[in-house]
Amino acid sequence: MTIAETILQLYQTGGPVIAVLLLMSVIGLTIILAKSLQFAMNRIHRFREARAAVELFLGGDREAARALVSGTRAPAARLTALAIQGLDAGQISEPRLREELTRVGNDELRALRGGLRPLELIAGLAPLLGLLGTVLGMIEAFQAMERDGSGVSPAVLSGGIWQALSTTAVGLGVAIPAVAALSWLESRVERLGQEMDSLVTRLFTQAPVNHSTPAAR
Repeated sequence: MTIAETILQLYQTGGPVIAVLLLMSVIGLTIILAKSLQFAMNRIHRFREARAAVELFLGGDREAARALVSGTRAPAARLTALAIQGLDAGQISEPRLREELTRVGNDELRALRGGLRPLELIAGLAPLLGLLGTVLGMIEAFQAMERDGSGVSPAVLSGGIWQALSTTAVGLGVAIPAVAALSWLESRVERLGQEMDSLVTRLFTQAPVNHSTPAAR
């Protein structure tokens, strides 16, 4: 049986609820693939250069530290480069530099979290829609029993119940991968946020004091 025939059979079994669930599965899969591609292209898992640059900067080799994180696409390295540049230049006060780094870091994380909300809705709504389809199917099956009276066939009744339960199965089949993917994507963003916070904190707490830094403005 081809994929198209399988989808048609599911639609004939569960009706519009199955159609909505299948549409949600396509949307969810698209979001997962798009976010995975975005994370890979932005190299959010790359912390090695940022960590090495912090070590070099704290060790006094500021030129090598700046060179290591310049021109990179990794968010952690870009934020580290901005922090190193601000600390090395000493043109703004530490509180203002911290505020700017916080703003940039939050912007990076917000951009990475974009699109996760629809995936969260799919993960939450899919099983509920499946349950709704089951309830509607059971109502229809019992209405058929009422119409036929005592002459209803057990095979017909079991077939109606099977059709009703199929929507719950499809709903769970859509929700489970969505929940797993959402958890994985959010964990990567959270890990990035923790790493960026750790790198910036190290720079501010362990870097040598630059006495040329002006007073707070």
